[in-house]
Amino acid sequence: MPGRAEYHPDAVSEAQYAANKKNMQRKITYTDEPMGRVKVAADFLPSLEGLALKDETIKVTIALSKASVDFFKNEARKHNTQYQKMIRRLLDEYASHQCYCRND
Repeated sequence: MPGRAEYHPDAVSEAQYAANKKNMQRKITYTDEPMGRVKVAADFLPSLEGLALKDETIKVTIALSKASVDFFKNEARKHNTQYQKMIRRLLDEYASHQCYCRND
């Protein structure tokens, strides 16, 4: 079944997996209430073409959805780069923006 998550012992414990799966199946109830004051954030994410720069790196293990990995693999092919570099660049941009915003 596409998009179906399966337990993997390296990712999380079986108990954590079961708890996460139960939370994901919980139905969300939306209300028609005012949200209060809303602040629109500027679009700070880089273009897909700009996601392939070289930097000092450390290796980590992360579990991503198949859909996300497929998206980055397809975009990497279009731009003749590696999908891991594009994901890394996206995370770097996000983290640097969060640091910048918190210092304001």
